[in-house]
Amino acid sequence: MAALHDGTIWERHGNRGADTVVMIHGLGLNRQVWQWMLPALSDSYDVITYDLCGHGESAAPPERPSLELFAHQLNAVLDAAGVETAAIVGFSLGGMICRKFAQDFPDRAGALVILNSPHKRTDDAQAAILKRVDQAATEGPSATVDAALGRWFTDSFRRDTPAMMDLVRSWVTANDKTIYSGIYRVLAEGISEITNPDSQIKVPTLVITGEQDYGNGPEMTQAIASQIPGARTLILPGLRHMALVEDPDAVNIPVRAFLDGLPE
Repeated sequence: MAALHDGTIWERHGNRGADTVVMIHGLGLNRQVWQWMLPALSDSYDVITYDLCGHGESAAPPERPSLELFAHQLNAVLDAAGVETAAIVGFSLGGMICRKFAQDFPDRAGALVILNSPHKRTDDAQAAILKRVDQAATEGPSATVDAALGRWFTDSFRRDTPAMMDLVRSWVTANDKTIYSGIYRVLAEGISEITNPDSQIKVPTLVITGEQDYGNGPEMTQAIASQIPGARTLILPGLRHMALVEDPDAVNIPVRAFLDGLPE
């Protein structure tokens, strides 16, 4: 584990000197969410995980949160690791950040894997997420976490794995109320920064979501891919937002195959 000058905490796993893969977690989570994917990649790749500003063990954002801020945080992580170019895996908010990073730092993103990430929402869906942002600002992350677990996991998985629900709930509720709501607003409003960009993403890209991911569903995955030439899509049957936790192999196997198939 290491720390940057801005308080970012990051870790390196796997095969130092191999091709690098950087993983970016989602809102309210932390780098521990990658524990189910690391074993599938760390035997052959140099894998870097880190906590976003205001999450996990990293320091609070040094300025108002934005996708631009988070893209610069990722750029600093690569600098600290001595890595020029990496494949970037981003989950949810992390998938928004990796798109912004590929637009702002095109020479440093070698490939993208975008997991369960949003695109432009309908008016009703946008109103619903902004309502949750306001609720989190007033009452803190604990006010929205149980409803989130319902969106993130299938009913049967929630029923059968109470310890897992407690773990994920503990990650979310550990977030500072005053910081969390500001970053939640980035998830809600940051789409405008990355849709129809002036600088088009031109790297190999795989976009994955769950068939039942109601907030980041198949239509959004197709829309994301439509703006990235050559991007591939995969819809996971019967899974919701946190497929990478509920059914790791369903995510890990295609991600590993995609990374292994990248040109040298």
